[in-house]
Amino acid sequence: MSRRNKSRPRGAQPNTEAVSVQDAFSNPLFRLGYGSQSPLEATEYPLTRMTDNYALLNSLYRDNWVVQNVVGIIPDDMTKKWFAPAGAVGPEHLKELDRVQRVTALRERVNEGLRWGRLYGGAAGLIMIRGQEGMLGQPLELESIYPGTFQGLYILDRWQGVVPGMELVFEGGEPVPAYYSITDARGNTVAKVHHSRLVRFTGRDLPFLERVAELYWGESEVEALYNDVVKHDNVAANMAALTFRANVDTMEVQNLDQLFSVTSGEQQRRFWNVMQAQSVMKSNFGMQLVNRGDQIKNTQYTFTGLQEVYDSMCLDLSGASRIPVTKLFGRSPAGMNATGESDLRNYYDYVDTLREAKLRPILEKLLPVLAMSAWGAVPDGLDITFPPLWT
Repeated sequence: MSRRNKSRPRGAQPNTEAVSVQDAFSNPLFRLGYGSQSPLEATEYPLTRMTDNYALLNSLYRDNWVVQNVVGIIPDDMTKKWFAPAGAVGPEHLKELDRVQRVTALRERVNEGLRWGRLYGGAAGLIMIRGQEGMLGQPLELESIYPGTFQGLYILDRWQGVVPGMELVFEGGEPVPAYYSITDARGNTVAKVHHSRLVRFTGRDLPFLERVAELYWGESEVEALYNDVVKHDNVAANMAALTFRANVDTMEVQNLDQLFSVTSGEQQRRFWNVMQAQSVMKSNFGMQLVNRGDQIKNTQYTFTGLQEVYDSMCLDLSGASRIPVTKLFGRSPAGMNATGESDLRNYYDYVDTLREAKLRPILEKLLPVLAMSAWGAVPDGLDITFPPLWT
């Protein structure tokens, strides 16, 4: 038996001790890695929760067309083909169901709720039933919905007057508030609404504790791409400003420094008047009047590489919003033999996942209400199918 085997009896477990190990790369000589004085190591990601900045979100949506596209394109595609009822439903019943949806503008209201949910992180649609205005705090019973009483959805974003309560119930596989308070412009509670009378439109999914911090809503889509929007706008504005420097005239003036430092204000004013008159003459007639001996040079700049920089900003926004560049910016596909077909196919696959995750729970809650209002009963096996987006 070797000395190594004699050191420990056969079958005995090694004596090990748990040690905390924190591995990281570091090269202090070249200022690389953990703990070094590198610009990369100085990077921080503070928790800002920009979703709570109602004024900034409003300003971005009103003034920035990229933000408008990010908020609106996906809801438009989610509701473009709408849905088809499945089950034992005849053609006449389908016509009546379509009529109820058309009269109540249900598709438009759902689209609106999805938009405000993406912009503000959360919105709610109040199910309006004629004759039950005073019963909002009670659970919605299907038997109490009579034909023709469904009036549509009343959409409220999370900052417009719908406040979740603290009591929770388990619905749709997740904890949600049991009651919501509807408030007026002064903050006074107008009504207390049971969760069965609301459909929820939430933004990006968050971890549980962050979701609690957002009162069980989601994250605004704008928060995740705000930095990319800032970079895109600044690059575009700087490119536009550079066009004014594409053609620059330079005129040599003798003793210009003394003109500004020694001469009187009257002489300086006369000099500015001459420069202004020359500018007007050149703009209107294309001529330049100068003294004999004065020299004028014209410098023209050709800017290269700016298009690649701008395209990279657009690609970042496309990745952050999960919308192809061709659809987000209205561009034609670039490159040899490029059709953009694969990008659109991947995009529509993503929209299909959103229809199943976000739109289906809303429609499954509304369809029985529609059925009771249109037919007076809910047929057995009534279900929802989504027509394919890519054909």
